Amino acid sequence: MRKVSKVLLLSSVFLGLTTGVFAQKKFVLITMDSMDEHWLSVKKGAETKAKELGDVDIIFRAPAGKVDPNEQTRMVEDAINQKVDAILLAPSDKSALGPVVERAIDQKIPVVIIDSPVDAEGYVTFLSTDNYAAGALAADTLAKLVEEKGKVGIINAQPGAGTAIARSSGFEDRLKEKYPNMKVAGIQYSNGDKAVALNQATDMMTANPDLVGFYGSNEGSTVGISRALEEAGNIGKIKLVGFDFSQDTITGLKNGSIQASMVQNPEKMGYDGVGAAYDSLNGKSVPNHVDTGVKVVTAGDVN
Repeated sequence: MRKVSKVLLLSSVFLGLTTGVFAQKKFVLITMDSMDEHWLSVKKGAETKAKELGDVDIIFRAPAGKVDPNEQTRMVEDAINQKVDAILLAPSDKSALGPVVERAIDQKIPVVIIDSPVDAEGYVTFLSTDNYAAGALAADTLAKLVEEKGKVGIINAQPGAGTAIARSSGFEDRLKEKYPNMKVAGIQYSNGDKAVALNQATDMMTANPDLVGFYGSNEGSTVGISRALEEAGNIGKIKLVGFDFSQDTITGLKNGSIQASMVQNPEKMGYDGVGAAYDSLNGKSVPNHVDTGVKVVTAGDVN
């Protein structure tokens, strides 16, 4: 009787292996880079959900440097060729990544878009902050800090990323609508590189000695501006409202070089993104867009 039970057990295990019942699902997560803490938080959320599910492996990939849509395209192509079960993508350029996303969808691979939009149709869902609204909120926050008047500079991230476009548009539109005495002195694109943003902010302060504020649209831009303010001795004199939450932004909030930061929920993006891909594979309905939220964090919140 025991021998029969053992045979049945071994047979069921073999059947499970051959039919894929126990097979691990492979999800690839492709972000804009692997340096910003924002993307590492997305990765952490994705891995947490995968661990809870138990049968999902997360393969994390990102361009070696900062923004590189061509490298992201190659990574998506590799995922298609490897026949992964699902792709989670934060596209650095919404137009450039569109064709390869549609190629993956044509191959019946579920694609979840995270953080920044893409020019494609048929993906499972899009998880993001309402970046236009967040940009407008940043403008309101900075306006209060500078008494609704004066020149402000914008240092954005990637010129082709839908996230960057929305955050800048929301900020600029709100200034035009509500704050006629505030003007944008200039817009620069740092690609999220802290050193580049530092130099751009320094140049902007030199060219505009009457500058009263800065808006940084992502973690790298915000931290670069904060360091430029420190080096120039302008902490508190020129106000800074930025984006994202990292050890560097916490330091800036504590030392007064950053007055406020628009904080997203990247872990939720990764966590819910894996959940959405998994549900889609199992035939469950998934909402087309999920707003993962944003809130204003000040020095009082971190102290």
